[in-house]
Amino acid sequence: MKLNPKKMKDWQIAEAAEQSMKSPQLLAEELGLREDELLPMGRQLAKVDYTKAMQRLQNKKTTAKYIDVTGITPTPLGEGKTTTVIGLVEGLGKLGKRVTGAIRQPSAGPTFNIKGSAAGGGLAQCIPLVPFSIHFTGDFDCITNAHNLAMVALTARMQHERNYDDQRLAKSKLKRLDIDPNRVQLRWVMDFCAQSLRHMTIGKGEKMDGFEMDSGFDISASSELMSILAIANDLKDMRKKIAKMVVAYDKKGREVTTADLEVDGAMAAWMHKAIDPGLIQTIEGQPVFVHAGPFANISIGQSSIIADKLASKLSEYHVTESGFGADIGYEKFWNLKCRASGLKPDAVVIVATIRALKMHGGGPAVKPGAPLSKEYRQENLKLVETGCENLIAHIEIVKKSGIQPIVCINAFHTDTKNEIKLVRKIAEQNGALTAFSQHWLKGGKGAIELAEVVAEACRKNNNKFKFLYRLNTPLTKQIELIATEVYGAAGVTYTSDALKKAKALEADPDLKGFGTCILKTHLSLSHNPDMKGRPRSWRLPIYDFIVHKGAGFIVPVAGQIKLMPGTGSNPAFRHIDINTKTSKVTGLF
Repeated sequence: MKLNPKKMKDWQIAEAAEQSMKSPQLLAEELGLREDELLPMGRQLAKVDYTKAMQRLQNKKTTAKYIDVTGITPTPLGEGKTTTVIGLVEGLGKLGKRVTGAIRQPSAGPTFNIKGSAAGGGLAQCIPLVPFSIHFTGDFDCITNAHNLAMVALTARMQHERNYDDQRLAKSKLKRLDIDPNRVQLRWVMDFCAQSLRHMTIGKGEKMDGFEMDSGFDISASSELMSILAIANDLKDMRKKIAKMVVAYDKKGREVTTADLEVDGAMAAWMHKAIDPGLIQTIEGQPVFVHAGPFANISIGQSSIIADKLASKLSEYHVTESGFGADIGYEKFWNLKCRASGLKPDAVVIVATIRALKMHGGGPAVKPGAPLSKEYRQENLKLVETGCENLIAHIEIVKKSGIQPIVCINAFHTDTKNEIKLVRKIAEQNGALTAFSQHWLKGGKGAIELAEVVAEACRKNNNKFKFLYRLNTPLTKQIELIATEVYGAAGVTYTSDALKKAKALEADPDLKGFGTCILKTHLSLSHNPDMKGRPRSWRLPIYDFIVHKGAGFIVPVAGQIKLMPGTGSNPAFRHIDINTKTSKVTGLF
């Protein structure tokens, strides 16, 4: 059956491609994994035993060329980073390269809401689509349950300390932690967009019904456990990081960790199966690792270090993904993930679309579910040229890390030759390499130009990778460097409470050597999602701080970001169904 993206929906393409997909055993064999290193999970899915595989491969000297895919500031529809990752993997495959990819597992929140799945699209997608998009290998369940177990331990402890005196607590070998209910740092999590659960009161009822206090739910991908999974180097490292998670503070301002609650071991037990990355394939048969999750605007948003390290031992080229634009996704890849992994990129691809450039150039708002305005369907060089200011900003961000970026113009059928030529010209004038790619329409054949440019950049390897700041740089200076050098802000402003917290965090010896993971919108270079293009003469406001002591970074809160997204009025779940005769799920996109 000929696969035609112009006439078929993504799920229909995936369903047709799955008829000839490789078994996990064959995929692993071609990848160079041994039979006892593969953990089959049914006929279509598998995990890889990371500990066993790395014990065998750790002394292997050759490693893959390491390529990160990031993007410009996206429209609410996204600009196809995952699709480009898969397209590039397929394109390198067409060149005869031994190639792997690493993408993030989709959150059920966007999958059943507006954005849909994160398997790519057209002829540049991963299969099997349905199990990848729904549940997959259970990593999100591990994160959700382990996180909520910490909340169970916390709230039960608060109830017992309220109800019992020290003598009664001692019988259970508990010491009084004296937790401050106004300084609880965690909330409950679930993997859906449920805005009605953002704010709630828990523990109402009798004295044995819990501890009454304000609480709420965040989305599972925002949990510190997701960040820990993304940057852990192995199971031992993950276990150590979980024990350091700060759950609350006591009434004297001292931190209360998961280890203090004696729940860290049980959390690690819930998480231990999540340490092994999932293994699927492109529709052209190349292996793709799936590990960790999305949301670089509220977390680290990276494919895992574990997936990247394993893949680098098994392939010539490895393509990984960082979330959203270069201002947040690549910046965290650059200054947090690469620092933790010790890996350095050989090439960085910035995905751009004509559609997004027109929006940044002053085009009408782009809204999910609404038809695109005529400006996006017709040639408009003025909007494209003005919008390229946003692209230039992202080029400059990558160049500051010592890497010459490659701008991938992700093709849409409405793009004109003049618009493409203009973007190439502006990108190259500002120091980037360029490639036009039609991977959505043509798969690996459509990505050959992109693959050739990437392979040549890796061969030349003229990069001088460097971090933006040293880990002994004071917190406020780290924030200033990211705000001014990456986002393009004129400076940073703090609320009085935030400034007090910043000074206290800087003075804490336990936090020396921590990096900075700024929480801000992905829809603008600034903190304000309505400021498109390349905003000038603005200041980054910091309202609060979150301490992710387990993950090893401080999270400054810039802007009003909801850690629990909301479900829209026309969510994807309205179109998803199952055929009760064949058990096939339909309607995923």
